[in-house]
Amino acid sequence: MEIVGYIASIFMGLSLGLIGGGGSILTVPILVYLFGVDPVLSTAYSLFIVGLTALVGGAFYLKRGEVDLKTAMIFAVPSFIGVYLTRAFVMPNLPDPVFSIGAHTISKALLIMAIFAVLMVAASVSMMRSKSKPKTAADMSLKARIALIAVEGLLVGGVTGFVGAGGGFLIIPALVLLVGLPMKLAVGSSLFIIAAKSLLGFIGDLQQGTPIDWTLLLSVAGIAVIGLFIGMKLSKRVSEAALKKGFGVFVLLMGTFILIDQIQKM
Repeated sequence: MEIVGYIASIFMGLSLGLIGGGGSILTVPILVYLFGVDPVLSTAYSLFIVGLTALVGGAFYLKRGEVDLKTAMIFAVPSFIGVYLTRAFVMPNLPDPVFSIGAHTISKALLIMAIFAVLMVAASVSMMRSKSKPKTAADMSLKARIALIAVEGLLVGGVTGFVGAGGGFLIIPALVLLVGLPMKLAVGSSLFIIAAKSLLGFIGDLQQGTPIDWTLLLSVAGIAVIGLFIGMKLSKRVSEAALKKGFGVFVLLMGTFILIDQIQKM
């Protein structure tokens, strides 16, 4: 199954390179189902893999002048706080099992995978829906927009810290709707935000003494980066709308499978 896992890692990076998001939502399922990593530990591994891959992609967008660093920082700072607090304090202190419903016990691993599956379904719906021109928050005051960006940054950081996903499917709409960034700038800025907060969250895990299989981490991340480069090359030739819908269907199927699998484990 490890060979299949490495092949799947290429597609994770491919998605990040093509559409600037979505690939990170696959990292935890790849680690859990194809590499046999514990779900709780896989969220830590995912932070490193996603963070490193996004950092490489963000650097290339920056080189092309397609990153709004000022907006990225406004979003990233509260996001840093959210992801770091979640990884350093919430996750280590979350009881296992978390709670019980009658005769059914909800373990920490089951809760993480169930929430992850719900997020995958939500992300897939966002990717598949028709692309209409969004209404921006141009009529809002600058202070109100900054406040909304900061609040969403904090929430996205918490989500990233809990399930190990980069949150690009949440960040990009916020940058487009609340700030009014063009799509290319939103994608490039999103990659930098994902990289910074994911790697910071991983540092929180290191401080907690989380056991790390560096060979697995670096090999998966390296292959994902190869996929990233391929995706960035193909991005000029492939229809973004068609790609998003196709990837959305795949993520929907994956999310549904994981959700059913976790329900059966209750």
